[in-house]
Formats: sequence, structure tokens, C-alpha cells
Amino acid sequence: MLKHDLLEQIEQKRAELVQAAAVSGFSSSLTIKFSQELDHLLNEYNRKYNKKLSIN
Repeated sequence: MLKHDLLEQIEQKRAELVQAAAVSGFSSSLTIKFSQELDHLLNEYNRKYNKKLSIN
């Protein structure tokens, strides 16, 4: 997946998450599902495009 495509998916999922939280609340199953999906996309982005930080 290209970086641009992944960033678009992240922004779309973020918008879905915000909308679900506004309509259903922060603890609804739909909001939690979207949050987990966003986490997955962000983790994928970090794995592919961010350098690993070394902790001294």
C-alpha cells in the first residue's frame, strides 16, 4: 500500500470514529470498533514509514 493511500485511509477512519463517538458515545461498540481499526492503520503506518526510536 502506498503512503498516500494509507494516509487517506487513516483520515477516513478518523472521521468515522469522530462521527460514531458523536452519535453513539465513546463507549459504544461501533466507536470502539472504529478506534481499533484506526489503531491498526496507525500501527501499520508507523511500521512502514517511521524510523524506530532507540531508547538508551
